[in-house]
Amino acid sequence: MADKDPMKGAARVLDLMEAFGGRCIPMSLTEIAQEIAVPISSCHSLVKTLHQRGYIYRLDSPKRFYPTRRLTELAERIARGDQPLRRIVAVAEELSAATGETAIIGKLQDDSALYLDVVDGTHTIRYAASPGDQRPAHTSAIGKAVLSLLGRKEFEAALDRMTLVAVTPSTITDRPSLEADIAEGRERGYFLSRGETVDDVMGIAVAVKFGGEAYAIGIAGPLLRLDAMRETYVKSLDDLRDKLAEINATM
Repeated sequence: MADKDPMKGAARVLDLMEAFGGRCIPMSLTEIAQEIAVPISSCHSLVKTLHQRGYIYRLDSPKRFYPTRRLTELAERIARGDQPLRRIVAVAEELSAATGETAIIGKLQDDSALYLDVVDGTHTIRYAASPGDQRPAHTSAIGKAVLSLLGRKEFEAALDRMTLVAVTPSTITDRPSLEADIAEGRERGYFLSRGETVDDVMGIAVAVKFGGEAYAIGIAGPLLRLDAMRETYVKSLDDLRDKLAEINATM
């Protein structure tokens, strides 16, 4: 590849695949270059490399390109190797089926809550997210839940690193209030985000230790509906946590 910067080169590969994921149609070199905002010469080198490695193929009339299933099959093999996450996902699917809400499995990554997997809800109006999405940990029920599992020294260090940016008018932006909010969540056994990441969206999450790792599992949806159903949904989350504890004990 022409670009000697490995970070930029890796980013462009991901940009290209995300461009195909967004458009879901074959594209010419010119269209790809426009989508990922790179010079046509750099795009040509990138496409040539991926074509030679079998990750994309060429259509001849007119000349366009599209990904093969190689990346999909590779990703599926990788996912099968994450046995703890697969077990958690199976339980999260039950949670989503029971509540109709979008279920999310997350982990703390630096200052963010990283969504490891998402099970779409069945309600017509529901929270939409994708695996790999990241949310500021201080705005997210998932983030607060995983923060709660840190030891005191780690917890203090995590908060020291954070910039408590206001994402919405409801975001908690001062450290004492955030600490109090997480302490309250520990006390009641679950964590909330009320319009703190997205206006009018509520998240409810519980913290889980599974396979020696800290996770959070939660649901998200319209604030009014989750507020009205909170007691029922918390019971479902408690049942999920108990089930994972039983599975964890047998591992």
